[in-house]
Amino acid sequence: MDTSNMTQIFSEFLGTMILILLGDGVCAAVNLKKSKAEASGWIVIAFGWAMAVTIAVYVAGYMGPAHLNPAVTIAMAMTGSFEWSLVVPFIVAQVLGAVVGAVLVWLAYLPHWQVTEDQGAVLGTFATGPAIRNYPANMVTEVIGTFVLVLGLLSFSQHNFTDGLNPLVVGALILSIGLSLGGPTGYAINPARDFGPRLAHQLLPIPTKGNSDWAYSWVPIVGPVIGAAVAAGVYMMMV
Repeated sequence: MDTSNMTQIFSEFLGTMILILLGDGVCAAVNLKKSKAEASGWIVIAFGWAMAVTIAVYVAGYMGPAHLNPAVTIAMAMTGSFEWSLVVPFIVAQVLGAVVGAVLVWLAYLPHWQVTEDQGAVLGTFATGPAIRNYPANMVTEVIGTFVLVLGLLSFSQHNFTDGLNPLVVGALILSIGLSLGGPTGYAINPARDFGPRLAHQLLPIPTKGNSDWAYSWVPIVGPVIGAAVAAGVYMMMV
């Protein structure tokens, strides 16, 4: 594997780490007891995640394509704009980056875990979960959200943005999805974003945590991959 490919793989690790550090970081700020942002609500979380994606894309984008999401990587390979040989290395880097990002959130809020007794709030800081547990409906929500994400990203490639503007436009897309479609499942729309932090939740020594809800974990993996594949198919029919 050449140096260029290694740089791109590292950029996926680094960008996804920043994504989760800032994204799960805003969840920690809102969810954890005695945080100065405690109970500041969904709007703060939606804006926090949008800005997390924007900053992460700026960090990773000059070294590689800044997918930061296995579903996006698969979709880009399906459309022919990305090499299939790099799909698995990218996904591994994204998941590892997500785990490290979640560990950094744990460190940043270290004293707050002990005073947060709500196990759901602790898990919700790391991973997504349904407002109403209905696996088929939850998966449909993730399919729709990821479809909008990937179709938006692919459509952006047909426009010429001013240098440096693209990450801000991507952030606006994430904000729109979060505000409009995030309510039912917390809009994972990214398998690495959910699986990596969920694994960190499982492994970290958090005294007040409950189980990591692995029964739900397949939804934010399967749903986004299906949504991304459908979006790639629609895009290829249009372009």
